[in-house]
Formats: sequence, structure tokens, C-alpha cells
Amino acid sequence: MHLGNVRSALLGWLWARSSRGTFLIRMEDLDRQRCRPEFASLILRDLEWLGLDWDEVPLYQSERTALYDAELERLRAAGLLFECFCSRQEIARAASAPHGPLDEGSVYPGTCASLSDAERTHRRALRTPAIRFRPRAGTVCIDDLLQGRFCQDVRSDVGDFVIRRNDGVASYQLAVVVDDHASRITHVLRGDDLLASTPRQRLLYEALGYEPLPAYAHVPLVLGTDGKRLAKREGAFTVAELREAGVPPERVLGLLAAWSGLGEGPVSAAELVARFRLEDLPRAPIVTSEAQIRSALGV
Repeated sequence: MHLGNVRSALLGWLWARSSRGTFLIRMEDLDRQRCRPEFASLILRDLEWLGLDWDEVPLYQSERTALYDAELERLRAAGLLFECFCSRQEIARAASAPHGPLDEGSVYPGTCASLSDAERTHRRALRTPAIRFRPRAGTVCIDDLLQGRFCQDVRSDVGDFVIRRNDGVASYQLAVVVDDHASRITHVLRGDDLLASTPRQRLLYEALGYEPLPAYAHVPLVLGTDGKRLAKREGAFTVAELREAGVPPERVLGLLAAWSGLGEGPVSAAELVARFRLEDLPRAPIVTSEAQIRSALGV
């Protein structure tokens, strides 16, 4: 874990502990090329080293394919899905494709939405399709506990979106909705780069008949001076590197706390619980540099 994403984990843990709630770990390991079992073990070790415990056995999305497929079939039976044979490059080249949310790419122009049975059969022989969801018309609004009201017309701003890739793997949007419901998630804290995906998830909640909806808090990211996410920058510190360098966990937590308006100086995770108030978290991105991090951590 990099300092940027472990900060989100810390804030989620503090929110749960200060509210006397339950803190759950979910390994979103659907990307089979990037996600390996040893990485999950390292994440758990990082959290333990920082004093962040959890209350149920961690859930691994890679083990839940059958559940995602079953819910996808429910959506298919409701007439909300269709097969898509387009590549990202083909969608981007479409003259009518404006840019959508960063995670989705260009707005889907509806190329495959009305193919005939014969056309689908022909294209299926040439390319394995992805599965797309048809959004309902109208604006979807989320009352985020940190960002305020966020509204999006998913049909026009995103278009029909993928819920199963052409390699058979469930999309992030479908998997997190199914798992949040199955795990009885009531509150979600995550980086604000995911705020724009929340209306799509809201539509899937509606279509699957899931209730109640979770409350969301999207926290501003930690950025480098170049404006890139700290966790994505080359050379960004990982928790494992700091542990191996002999940096005390209290010093790492002190830096994360300072970024989050929770005080200065070395501190334990347990000591931070009493300081935590969701409404006091920063509303703007945290900008830092490698030199500032080194100075704060003494490395």
C-alpha cells in the first residue's frame, strides 16, 4: 500500500471505530494480470503494522464470480443488458463520442445497442462481447457526506456502461454493488476519484432491488506537486518500504493524520479514534512532495 491509499484505509477505519461500527476488508482482485495472492497478504500485513484491525474474514472478489454472474442474469432477464462488440479504440474514434468519466473513457455512442439477432450472431463469431447496462433516463443525485450533492445524467454523460468485460470478468461497478449489498455495507469511504462512478452504482442498486443504499463519503486525494495521485507516482513510498527502513508506525500515522486535519506528530491508530470527526476532514486535495514526506518521516 502507498501512503495515499493507506490514508483512505485509515480514515475508513477511524470512521468505523469512532462510530462503533464494523470495519470490513475487501480485496478487489478481479484484475487477474495485476492482482496476485502475495499482494493481498502484503496489504493485510501493512494494515496490521499500522494497528488497523478488521471485524470479519476478508472478502476476495476473485472467489465470487458465480454470484456476479447470477446477478447479471437477473439484469439480463429484465431486459437491461446487451452485448457490445466494440473496442475502446472504436468507441473513441466515433464522431459522436464526447469524453465521459475518466474511468469509463469516451461516452458510449450506442453502436451495439440495437443490433439484430443475425448481426449479434455474426459478430459473436469474430469477437467475444462485453456486456453493457442500459441506464434509465434522468438525473441521478448522490448526497455525499463530504462533497455535497453530486448529480449526473448517466445516460447522456456516460452512456450504456460495461458490467462484464469481454474476458468474462465482472466490472468494478457491478462487483462493488453486489458485494456492498451482500456484506450489508451501510457507509462507504473512498477517494473522490470514484465519486463520478457512484451514480452508475446507484442505478445498479435500483435495478437489482437492493435496499438500503449506503451513505458515501469521498475524500480528496493526496497529490504530488505534479498533480498526479501520490499512489500512482513513480517512486511514491509504500508502507512496506517504510517498515523495512525502520520508520515507526506512529510516525507514518502522524503524517497521515496531519494530511487529514487530525493533528501533528507521532500517534497510534487507537489515539486517533477520539480525534476523528468526518465533517472536519479536508475538502480539497492534499499536495505534497517527496522532500516533505522524507522530512516528516525522517528518511
